[in-house]
Amino acid sequence: MSEETPGFEEKPDVPSGTDGAEPKDAPSSSKEEASPAGDAVETVGLTAQLDQVRTALNERTGDLQRLQAEYQNYRRRVERDRAAVKEIAVANLLSELLPVLDDIGRARDHKELVGGFKSVAESVETVVAKLGLQQFGKEGEPFDPTIHEALMHSYAPDVTETTCVSILQPGYRIGERTIRPARVAVAEPQPGATPAASKEEKTTDEESGGSEEV
Repeated sequence: MSEETPGFEEKPDVPSGTDGAEPKDAPSSSKEEASPAGDAVETVGLTAQLDQVRTALNERTGDLQRLQAEYQNYRRRVERDRAAVKEIAVANLLSELLPVLDDIGRARDHKELVGGFKSVAESVETVVAKLGLQQFGKEGEPFDPTIHEALMHSYAPDVTETTCVSILQPGYRIGERTIRPARVAVAEPQPGATPAASKEEKTTDEESGGSEEV
């Protein structure tokens, strides 16, 4: 059994040149060089993610705008179809009332619209007017085949174009929809006759010429 010499402690061998100093970490310059590179990679990643988010947002915004446009078109189409259906229904109803209106008109022309019948007739005319029914067709207006139906034809020396000279049955319309054309008698200028307007111009010219001679 060995004996320890009092007053002496064993010390570990220390490599020369270290002077007992603790080992230091790696130089800080390497960390400083690595940091900018890491920040650049992170920035590129964030930029890519931001671009993806922007692309997705633009796509969703486009989808929303298309959906809104389709809804607006659908809404307008439904409203237009609803108005058309209503107009057709009203037109069909009023078409059934046209014979009654014709009877009222004939009674008025013959001075037979009196008493209670007059009140009822005026009430009917008021109701159909509120529904948008409009009467058209007047004597002396030019003949228009889109709104007139010629039932009688003749020639007249005092017209310059095909003219409605008599209204046999008035026409009716709702808005732009014609329910029944006006049934009329028409007159055309007499073949070979000089229109009245031309005669007046000729007479005026002759009078002007005569005054100049004087």
